[in-house]
Amino acid sequence: MTLPASVSPSTALPQRTAATDAAWRALHEAACAPYRQSGRFAWHFARGKLGRDPVFRNLLERGQLPAQGHVVDIGCGQGLLASLMASIDAMHAQGRWPAHWPAPPLGNRYTGIELMPRDVARAETALAGLVPKPGFVCGDMREVPLPPCDAVVILDVLHYVDHAAQAALLKRVAQALRPGGRLLLRVGDADSRRGFVISQWVDRIVTMVRGHRVPPTYGRPLRAWVALLQQQGFRVEPLPMSQGTPFANVLLVAERGDSA
Repeated sequence: MTLPASVSPSTALPQRTAATDAAWRALHEAACAPYRQSGRFAWHFARGKLGRDPVFRNLLERGQLPAQGHVVDIGCGQGLLASLMASIDAMHAQGRWPAHWPAPPLGNRYTGIELMPRDVARAETALAGLVPKPGFVCGDMREVPLPPCDAVVILDVLHYVDHAAQAALLKRVAQALRPGGRLLLRVGDADSRRGFVISQWVDRIVTMVRGHRVPPTYGRPLRAWVALLQQQGFRVEPLPMSQGTPFANVLLVAERGDSA
């Protein structure tokens, strides 16, 4: 795989210690707890997703979420990121934030966009008591207006729309982000054949288990994803995001330039 000269993959992670492992376990438990109100499925799904998917802890350890900003989560499912950010606020308020982690992403507003009504219902039931209350919009990401924001998170959902719709959505994301804003986009690298096929297969199973129809998917090689983002004026850094899994996932950290 060859990337454009302006892109240099980074694999370095902050050092993990017993203290940071304990802090992450506490955050995991706190973020999953509200989903008991939405039923056993919602609670078990939250525990499995937050516990096994490396992206959530990576977002914290790399300091990739803003503070005192507006985060838009496209394809938010049952709002796990909203619950995690609320748990971060609570941990910091209690004086338990690990010294070795970057500054926490405190005080963010949250808007989640999700196509599936069942997931939105689970999110709203579980997180109704959060202050400030996260906002959820049930609608198609291709059509829902995007508010001005400081960060956009799109994890493993953009491949559900065709290539033209992907480009159109990313253009709207670039327009919605404030200068210096950040897009956190996780995609599969279609050039990594085995990992990509496995991730697509697992993705289809999880979609069916959640009670949803399995749509066709539209993947791209990593270099094509990077080129697409660069066309919208983003500066892009790809980070491997499949640790501990057989997948071919990459987190694209895309910064909006001041003149974008």
